[in-house]
Amino acid sequence: MSTTQRLPAPRPAAAARPDDSDWDENGSAGAGLLRRPPHSLEAEQALLGALMTSTGHAGRYFAEVLETGITDTDYYRPAHATIHRAVLALHKAGEPVEPLAVAEELTRRGELAKAGGAAYLHVCIQAVPTAANGSYYAEIVRAKAYRRAAIEAAEQIIQYAYSEEGDEEDVRSLVEQKLTDIITGVPGINEAPPTVGDLYLDFVAELEEIQNGRQLGLPYGIADLDTVTAGMKPGNVTVIAAQSGVGKSTLALNAAVHAAKTGAKVMFSSLEMSSTELMQKIVAAEGQLAMHHLTREGGLTAEGWAEVNRLGPALFQTLPLRVYRPDGAALRDIESAARSCVRAGGLDVLVVDYVQLVEIEQTRNSNREQAVAAVSRGLKNLSVQLDCHVIALSQLNDDGMMRESRAIKNDASVVIKVERPDMEEPESARAGEVDLVIEKNRFGPRATVTAAAQLHYSRFVDMNRT
Repeated sequence: MSTTQRLPAPRPAAAARPDDSDWDENGSAGAGLLRRPPHSLEAEQALLGALMTSTGHAGRYFAEVLETGITDTDYYRPAHATIHRAVLALHKAGEPVEPLAVAEELTRRGELAKAGGAAYLHVCIQAVPTAANGSYYAEIVRAKAYRRAAIEAAEQIIQYAYSEEGDEEDVRSLVEQKLTDIITGVPGINEAPPTVGDLYLDFVAELEEIQNGRQLGLPYGIADLDTVTAGMKPGNVTVIAAQSGVGKSTLALNAAVHAAKTGAKVMFSSLEMSSTELMQKIVAAEGQLAMHHLTREGGLTAEGWAEVNRLGPALFQTLPLRVYRPDGAALRDIESAARSCVRAGGLDVLVVDYVQLVEIEQTRNSNREQAVAAVSRGLKNLSVQLDCHVIALSQLNDDGMMRESRAIKNDASVVIKVERPDMEEPESARAGEVDLVIEKNRFGPRATVTAAAQLHYSRFVDMNRT
């Protein structure tokens, strides 16, 4: 996901854009334009290049660009608007969107020369490193268009004020209209926020459900944990923190599977474990098969194989759980995959394992703590935008503190620290137990929930199930 603010632009006026004659054959602005409105020729070229390379397995990036709300009127250079219209026409017709096909479509429309010729399409292709960046460039183009629209509105207000036409009320009306036109281009501000009177009836309905014992949040799968936290709610983040080897990934994967069993749509994004390792953990937990039997030659008995075969139709073929193993570790890739899940049927829970491994585009002066804070904030924003619950795993240092950033805790609604007494004392009387220390809880009290650690089955369960 781009960190650029999404700004759907009101339509810029024609006067705010150059004519085709203002551009030379290389796509540069002519000398006649001394003070041009905000625009980014490079971003517009890269955006078109991304659209024309979003084919095959990269097709999902085309949809992500369209989700930004970009239209042909958002471009500053008219030739780019012409190319955009041809690209969308091909896409709507189900035709391949590639330079040759776009050139043919422009020729059919009699607009190839107007668009800069076939060679210019390849200039746009060369301007983008990867189709995955398309939505990022679309945000830049839209932000520039929004600024141009603001300038146009301000100029109209100034011209009207200088003209001395109308009276004070006419001037006030024009100012209000133009400012409203600009503001209502931003999502979420189209209408005034609801009053408490509007919210009251919904609040009472939810309160009745809570008081009648209906669980509003998705379950983690540990009964006491669900009771204390009221489950996983959309738009919120749960942080599961632990030192290496304690079992934070196991707890998160258990929660993901448990939520998916209720029908919730879940994506587990792992930067640490392969898809095979994740499947081994799920099979071990659901089939109660020892992990070491699944990972060594000849470890499975005939009964074990029968259980593996049973889990296929009984669980995996119907479980709405997706496993995402990104090629890199960029936050943008995780966000893109999450949005693809939304388009493919929805997303209720997103698990990210783990935060300190996620990368973002850092500025030259940013440090690691700031980078982790940016990842944390990005995941929080994603939970709100997609209306899903995010489980973010975090590594603890030797002092039991979350490494590198307090922002992880600040952005979370619930923080669960996983502690196992037998890690430090193998002969402890509490061997086989795990403490889920709820250090932060916006939905209830801070507490410690004790569960059984059956790590040979790669699972944590309620104590009464041992």
